[in-house]
Amino acid sequence: MAWNEPDNNDRKNDPWGSRSGKKDQGPPDLDQMLSDFVRRLGGLFGGGKRPAGPGGESGLIGGIMVLVLVAALVIYGFAGFYTVNEQERGVVLRLGRAQEHVVPPGLQWNPPLIDQVHIINVTRVYDQRFNHTMLTEDDNIVDISMTVQYVITDARKYYLNVDDPEISLQQAAESALRHVVGSSRMDEVINTGRERLAQETRARLQLYLDNYGTGISINQLNIAQSQPPQQVRAAFDDVIKASEDNQSIQNNARQYASQVVPEARGNALRQQQEANAYKDRVVARAQGDAQRFEQLLAAYQKAPKVTRERLYLDTMAEIYAKNPKVMVDVKNGNNMMYLPLDQLVKQARRSDTPANTSEPSTSTATYTVTPQLRQSPVREVGR
Repeated sequence: MAWNEPDNNDRKNDPWGSRSGKKDQGPPDLDQMLSDFVRRLGGLFGGGKRPAGPGGESGLIGGIMVLVLVAALVIYGFAGFYTVNEQERGVVLRLGRAQEHVVPPGLQWNPPLIDQVHIINVTRVYDQRFNHTMLTEDDNIVDISMTVQYVITDARKYYLNVDDPEISLQQAAESALRHVVGSSRMDEVINTGRERLAQETRARLQLYLDNYGTGISINQLNIAQSQPPQQVRAAFDDVIKASEDNQSIQNNARQYASQVVPEARGNALRQQQEANAYKDRVVARAQGDAQRFEQLLAAYQKAPKVTRERLYLDTMAEIYAKNPKVMVDVKNGNNMMYLPLDQLVKQARRSDTPANTSEPSTSTATYTVTPQLRQSPVREVGR
């Protein structure tokens, strides 16, 4: 007899025996438990009770199928949950047809296999670089390098309206740049007109993208480089250098003019002031001479002989005071003899003692050198 087989006489040997003296119970039957669970589950879904026997196996299979179906529904429901970040938006295609609404940020749910959600970042700044060779208005070729920075402002338009937004952006940027460069001269494109070129190209490119409905907004457009082709770049570099030298010379000239013009204006003002002062001085002197002449005229009218003699003496004294004097003996025919009286006066002054300084040195020098000339006629002339 097995250890777990009960004895009618001794029930205490059975470990599964009932302590309360009730009907004996064996170990739990797993098949029976599974059948009971499936039957109850089938009852919940309207399966009802099934007769025992061979028909119970079909009920078990149906219960398993229901269980699998419920598990699949649970997995399907959980598979529909997804998260949209703050910088993203979602575009929903339901059975291939685009929905009007855009999925906002947060935890979202869409039925799998029915809805397709495409997540698009709408805050990231994208950039593209373009290199083109173009023809200017004056029939010159120029190489241009351009950088475009853009963001996606409308996720639905970006995903649905254009097949390849980046290719569309590249073609629109090239078209806008060719339009602007084709209406500009080469010196403007290379030297002075880069900023205007970038602004006009950005405005035209944004207009093209809005007309296409791409949902793209241009943040910034930069002309990184604009230069002539490699074959003629050296000649254009010389032209640019000459233009820079011209500008430098003009700046130096302006700087020199800013220094010279104020000085010239100051000199002109000084000369004007000196001329005005000279005019005032001459006018005052003329007026004084006129007054003196009027007074002299009045004195001459009163005593003509005395006034004439006085004028003569004053004039001769002024003339002799400013000129050297020479004495020539004309009577004896000695035309080569002359006396430099001015030099004799200077020598006499240097040789005179302090006691003789009160006497006129001119007469002393005359008597000392040529006393006989006092008896002959003498004429004084100026050298």
